Amino acid sequence: MTKDARHYDVIVAPVITEKATMQSEASKVVFKVRIDATKPQIKAAVEQLFDVKVTAVNTLVRQGKRKVFRGYKGVQSDSKRAVVTLQEGQSIDVTTGL
Repeated sequence: MTKDARHYDVIVAPVITEKATMQSEASKVVFKVRIDATKPQIKAAVEQLFDVKVTAVNTLVRQGKRKVFRGYKGVQSDSKRAVVTLQEGQSIDVTTGL
C-alpha cells in the first residue's frame, strides 16, 4: 500500500505527555493535527501511514495562551489535537516516527 503525501500534511506530530501515555494503554493515541483537518481526513491519514484500523476520532482545539516574553506581549497559536482510538490488539509506537 503506497503512502499518499497528503496524509503527512494532516498529522503534524505525536503528543508525548503523561496523559497521552496513559491513554495509550487503552489503545488511544494522541496526535497534533492541522487546525483545518477533519475527522475523516485524520482517520484516513492514520490508517494509511501506520497500517492500523481506527474505530473513533475525537478532536479538540487548544486555544492559544497570552504570554509575556521580555516585556513583549504576544499570543500563542491555536492548536488542534486528535485522540485516535484503535481497534483492540493494535498499537502505534509513536517514539519511532515515520
